Amino acid sequence: MPRVREIEVFRLALPYGRRPESILVRLTDYGGMTGWGEVVEVPCLDKAWSMLEETLAPALLGLDWEHPDELPPAAGGTAGDMACWDLWARMSGVPLSHALGGTRTSLMATVRIGADRSLESLVARVNRQVCGGYAHVTLDVHPGWDVEPVRAVRNAYPGLAISVDAHGAYTGAEQLVALDAYDIEVIERPFADSDVVGHAELQDQVAAAVAVETGSEGRLMEYIEAGAARAMLLRPSAFATLAEVRRAHDRAVSAGWDILCAGGQGTGLARAAAVAVASMPGCTLPCDVTQPPRNAQIVEPPVGASGGVIAVPLTQPGLGHTVDESRLRRLAKESFSA
Repeated sequence: MPRVREIEVFRLALPYGRRPESILVRLTDYGGMTGWGEVVEVPCLDKAWSMLEETLAPALLGLDWEHPDELPPAAGGTAGDMACWDLWARMSGVPLSHALGGTRTSLMATVRIGADRSLESLVARVNRQVCGGYAHVTLDVHPGWDVEPVRAVRNAYPGLAISVDAHGAYTGAEQLVALDAYDIEVIERPFADSDVVGHAELQDQVAAAVAVETGSEGRLMEYIEAGAARAMLLRPSAFATLAEVRRAHDRAVSAGWDILCAGGQGTGLARAAAVAVASMPGCTLPCDVTQPPRNAQIVEPPVGASGGVIAVPLTQPGLGHTVDESRLRRLAKESFSA
């Protein structure tokens, strides 16, 4: 039975891109076993930090519990919940993927490719990824950069599996419908999350699966009941707990949807959790854990794809990765413990 005796929380400035930040939580039980969690990709990291300062210790210190599902959603938010799952899985001697019901030992990966300055440059970037072993790419599209780039990539690679991600940039369906002529697998996030009707109308017009992203079970059920999509972009960091992630997975599977799992930012811990989630049976679409670069991670082994395939850690319990604590402390901007 886990019983947390010490909590440490770290806020890190990460060495890539636009210097994103991440919050890590380490829980230590009375036997010396540790569990790690991470929160990334939230609208306000300051708010998440303040919540951890206020709620994590009262919720977990000295509390007896037998399974993470017993803990309230407020018990440290995403990072605290992940750390509880990691601690429990380590104490139980099982990989996190198995604890969540995962069955896969490896995952097919997609690589996301943003808009470019020219079609020639875009095709060259796709070529590098194909030569690196990727059999699936996800192209970013937006109004003014959609049909032509997709056509150029399809003409260059007739057999390549292609999806597109619109990041909610569209208000009308015309250009997105036109993409269907190029054998697109998935159209991700075409409209604003609130536009259930628009998603439903688009799904009626295209053979590709429309994929929606939401961190709310209620909104997910709205989409399912409206027939507004056939796939879900499942980002574990968007949910308060991994139990909620599992319930969303189960609801999507029951509706006959496909699921693609994503988790691209942070130090590697949140990505490791995304890999564990992606090993669940309903996550049938290629997984996206292609960012950040491996040399920016603080976990061993690094989390990522090799030859277009992501290994699911099965030889070590919990998340299956070791944290480089000396590097963690070098990157930490601030920390607290309880």
